Amino acid sequence: MKVLVIGGGAREHALCRSLSQDPAVTELHCAPGNAGIARVAALHPVDQLDGAAVTALAQELGAGLVVVGPEAPLVAGVADPLRAAGIPVFGPSAAAAQLEGSKAFAKDVMAGAGVPTARSYVCTTEQEAAEALDAFGAPYVVKDDGLAAGKGVVVTEDRAAALEHAKGCERVVIEEYLDGPEVSLFAITDGTTVLPLVPAQDFKRALDGDQGPNTGGMGAYTPLPWAPEGLVEEVLETVLQPTVDELRRRGTPFSGLLYAGLALTSRGTRVVEFNARFGDPETQVVLARLRTPLAGVLLAAANGTLGELEALRWDEGAAVTVVMASKGYPANPRTGDPIEGLDEAEADGTAFVLHAGTRSGAEGEVLTAGGRVLSVTATGADLAEARAKAYAGLSKISFKGAQHRTDIAARAAQ
Repeated sequence: MKVLVIGGGAREHALCRSLSQDPAVTELHCAPGNAGIARVAALHPVDQLDGAAVTALAQELGAGLVVVGPEAPLVAGVADPLRAAGIPVFGPSAAAAQLEGSKAFAKDVMAGAGVPTARSYVCTTEQEAAEALDAFGAPYVVKDDGLAAGKGVVVTEDRAAALEHAKGCERVVIEEYLDGPEVSLFAITDGTTVLPLVPAQDFKRALDGDQGPNTGGMGAYTPLPWAPEGLVEEVLETVLQPTVDELRRRGTPFSGLLYAGLALTSRGTRVVEFNARFGDPETQVVLARLRTPLAGVLLAAANGTLGELEALRWDEGAAVTVVMASKGYPANPRTGDPIEGLDEAEADGTAFVLHAGTRSGAEGEVLTAGGRVLSVTATGADLAEARAKAYAGLSKISFKGAQHRTDIAARAAQ
């Protein structure tokens, strides 16, 4: 099978790494990719948001499967012309991807499906936003209705800051604050069958102790030793399957990766958000534990045959990933700095590096090219071992102004 992956972040590097290890994959391509992905896949320039260009590239390569990684191409409808051309594609249609593209749409789907989530108001004026903030009180939760690259959500005790964020958005969803720890649960679906993966937890705040601004994610780990027994089965029954069934009932079947961000509150499990694709950095740790070859699972989702697959096989141990980010991330990341120590980090085989914001320089050196630059991932018999290996690998890597959290999975590993 020839596989084409669309995207160029650490999530796509994780997907490409797993696909490159699958004996069924005879050729692996990525567009546009990054400096790390270039080591396992052939790279091609493409406008990720141009469905016609992506389809033409897939046809030129003879791709038997296209995997669309990021949310922006999915919401832009890149999967639609691929399907129309008869090319198997892993990723939802533009209509179904609105589950991530519009928070208001997601709330409407959850209401129709009876999925437990936070009470909320959709606001389009400053007065509506002010009234909603006062109705719920602090902590204030304000979400840009549309895509915002992981930076559209503000959670704050400061009413003025919450209102300022709301004013900067065309349409916002303001909702009640959900207490309790958060869990990420991915599920692969063909629009009917839903196949949950293992739960993970990510760390959104930039600094240790969950301080600092919200980011796209500074690290993640799996499994979750503190998660209640039967959590995956409960979420499949009360969240994932009803959502997939509701979208199919509406005539917009969802095929691809359904990501449920969950809060385990004092009143039960609640959905914080849905995403329409693999999450970064949780993908790095979830795929590190997956033992079933990945290509066949993604192809079954694309072809509507997921129900015929055997149960997924998982490594019994643990996985931890730690993100290294540029100076100034998330507000104003600097780029163009040489990265040292990449080979040394992987030399003993205990950790591996997944590139996010990197590019190749004129002399073949690897340079920073984004806010989140790379993530160092490791597996182990337990979280403590995986964590120690990940941080040992990370200690070999350096670039000017590099920053990372030192407490990823620390409490869970105790």
